[in-house]
Amino acid sequence: MPATRSPWRYLRDHDIQHAGVVTMLAVLLSGGLVWLGYLIHVCRVAAGSPLTPPQRMIALVFGRRLENDVPEHDYQRRLQRVLTLSRQGQTNHILLLGGCSSGQCSEAAAGHAWLQQHGLSADVRVELEQDSVDSLENLRQARRLLQAHTDGAGLPPVALITSRYHLARCLLLARRLGFDALPIAAEPVMPWYGRYLRLLLLESGFLMWTDLGLRWAQLIGLHRMRDRIS
Repeated sequence: MPATRSPWRYLRDHDIQHAGVVTMLAVLLSGGLVWLGYLIHVCRVAAGSPLTPPQRMIALVFGRRLENDVPEHDYQRRLQRVLTLSRQGQTNHILLLGGCSSGQCSEAAAGHAWLQQHGLSADVRVELEQDSVDSLENLRQARRLLQAHTDGAGLPPVALITSRYHLARCLLLARRLGFDALPIAAEPVMPWYGRYLRLLLLESGFLMWTDLGLRWAQLIGLHRMRDRIS
């Protein structure tokens, strides 16, 4: 049974609450400058990420909440990017990531159906990761799948394919988990309209929460909290 997303469960987690308090204090004491710094970083990664990898790589495609069990606009952009890469010969192994966000279908299964409908070659290897409900779990489960194929030889380089606003956080988590990862943007160019700016601001908040929580845990020697992303 694919995993079901429940974002509210995080608010009951003491370590995440702890990181949230540290983050809010940092924002207040800096007069918002800390958040601005993370926003600039997220925008730089978003605007500067390439559309293609320099070599053939395994592609990790991050899912997104479905609409009536089909991929919505942002997810379709991610799927179109990996479809283009497969046609250009820049990937022949795709991992579709994501459990159930709504309805009965997992994000990974809906993405696979979309790719098949749009002409994905049967020669491309596709794996579905349906046991995750957020970006961190996406990457943990992808790591488990890849390690099963390598027999302890280490993780192969991967292309992280997602929306530009989402890339900085995925890259931080992937490197923390030991991936040799390259961010690949779903959108051809950087959007600068209102909805996208709000998403960039939201993602910078998530990134700040994660990064400052890890740094604080390292500073005070709170290994349990630090090891949450490992």
